[in-house]
Amino acid sequence: MANICVIGGAGYVGLTTGACFADLGNTVVGLDINRERVAQLEKGILPIYEPGLEELVQRNVAAGRLRFTTEYSEALAEAEFAFITVDTPSSFDGGADLNSLRSAAEQIAQAMRKPLIIVNKSTVPVGAGDLVTTIVDQNRLDDVYFQVVSNPEFLREGSAVRDCLNPDRIILGSADRGAAERVAKLYETLNAPIMITDLRTAEMIKYASNSFLATKISFINEIAAMCEQLGADVKEVARGMGQDKRIGSAFLDAGVGWGGSCFPKDVRALEYMAATHGCHPQLLRAVMDINRDARRRLVQRVREALGGALDGKRVAVLGLSFKENTDDMRDAPSLTVIHQMQNEGAKVVAFDPVAARHAPRLLPHTEIAVSAYEAARGADALVILTAWNEFKQLDLERVKVLMATPLIVDGRNIYDASRMADLGFQYLSVGRPTASISLAEFVG
Repeated sequence: MANICVIGGAGYVGLTTGACFADLGNTVVGLDINRERVAQLEKGILPIYEPGLEELVQRNVAAGRLRFTTEYSEALAEAEFAFITVDTPSSFDGGADLNSLRSAAEQIAQAMRKPLIIVNKSTVPVGAGDLVTTIVDQNRLDDVYFQVVSNPEFLREGSAVRDCLNPDRIILGSADRGAAERVAKLYETLNAPIMITDLRTAEMIKYASNSFLATKISFINEIAAMCEQLGADVKEVARGMGQDKRIGSAFLDAGVGWGGSCFPKDVRALEYMAATHGCHPQLLRAVMDINRDARRRLVQRVREALGGALDGKRVAVLGLSFKENTDDMRDAPSLTVIHQMQNEGAKVVAFDPVAARHAPRLLPHTEIAVSAYEAARGADALVILTAWNEFKQLDLERVKVLMATPLIVDGRNIYDASRMADLGFQYLSVGRPTASISLAEFVG
């Protein structure tokens, strides 16, 4: 078993990574400069919502395999491996902001006193491994041996613990194969395929993977827009496509677009890297444009269904997180959709079973309801933006009675169109034929 330090250990990737390594029997110290988060974790309070993570953290803290600190010297005192999991958000020009990565490398250099393998798990631009090597080499106080390994993460919010303990593959890149093989041993018990390559290739694999998945989603949303005009059913189209082994069914769910902490910034960062190195990333730019259009098109459909204007209309929004089973609202479709509807004069009332706690900060002019039914009360339209299971199980007859007008615009295609028509709703979904009564029939 190994001694591991996880820098950024109170964040999403860091906390999940640290808890999983501890659960595999290693001794893990989670280091984070956010004192409030560390204080919460010491009390057993998690700063993020992720299914299964709270139990994992509490179990390993109780077993003495996982603890947290704000001090580099304490975290690195016994460490053999230092995993960097700090945030690398988008900068104003679309590139990755590496300030936290630079700071972490400098702090590691000044605090390490014994041989150390530094593992980049943050999503970083191609060449960042070389940057960390240079920073540590220039700032270390003693001639301590170190190597840098790239080990990109592929965690999906909402299933991060499962992904961490059951990975599709482990990607490792380093200029020193021996260092990469030592990191590989940390993952041996997971029985996952391990690929060892050079630093820059490993870094590119992460960006290429996320950008390809974002491209699949944007592609099916482009097809969905065509289906709406041509009378085809995008769900059946996706099912037929997905049965082709060359394509596969994953990430072919049409909807209101992708968001979150990974796809938006990774696609932008790859586009930026390409553009600044003389390439012409036309496909990546189209992928981002299509994603923006999916959100705008949803608002357009709400507007048209309400007679061409949103001013003075009460709109209920169900779902604030960018996807189900997470409280993450970073670049969530809800932010764009709600702001646009409010700019057009709509009164928006929203509900989310988990992410609502973040809404006052991100959506200060939006009323937050205590339940989906309260959000629906008196609404002229109900818009679904997150596919929470709770929304799939709503008493729709009750929803219809509560609403001023039985109009549902489903950005996640969670309901059966024929059933919604039978219940008396005007039901608009993404890329599927409309089977419903008209508002004129309802009013009449």
